[in-house]
Amino acid sequence: MGIFNLFGGSTSVDLVEQYLEKGAVVIDVRTIEEFEEGHVQGSKNIPLNTIGSYLQEIAALNKPVITCCRSGARSGSAATILKQHGIDAINGGPWGNVVNCIK
Repeated sequence: MGIFNLFGGSTSVDLVEQYLEKGAVVIDVRTIEEFEEGHVQGSKNIPLNTIGSYLQEIAALNKPVITCCRSGARSGSAATILKQHGIDAINGGPWGNVVNCIK
């Protein structure tokens, strides 16, 4: 169990892979500048401080969500917010971990 799991942070690789197989949308909650430096192909960039403005849009996708960021901390917060609004979301942790799960 990684340190992020102790704090409700990053999710197991198996669960990320299961969500990807279900057609999950990857939402990267880093800043625009961080996102432009590298990201999961096809992911959406919605910085954490703006995620509340996108709740209806995210819910309308009607798909599970994997959040990611640089370390897993911001994406953990984003996943919690989404879950509180009835969206099936998990914290994928660092975006590089999510990239490694894509087949």
